[in-house]
Amino acid sequence: MNESKPWYLSRTIWASVITVMAATAGLIGLSVDDTDQAVLTDTILQVVTGLAGIVAIIARLSATDRIG
Repeated sequence: MNESKPWYLSRTIWASVITVMAATAGLIGLSVDDTDQAVLTDTILQVVTGLAGIVAIIARLSATDRIG
């Protein structure tokens, strides 16, 4: 476990955020079960990963220095 990754690519972070959001939704009367939370976590992580890839490509294309 020596590899590092950005916080926004962590499944634990997103699962925690979804859990807090589901608990908050429960307080206001919306029902979210465990299956929905797992699917939502996976979907959000896929979207975030895709967006991170797009940002990396755009940043590399707009960079003014060469990779060495």
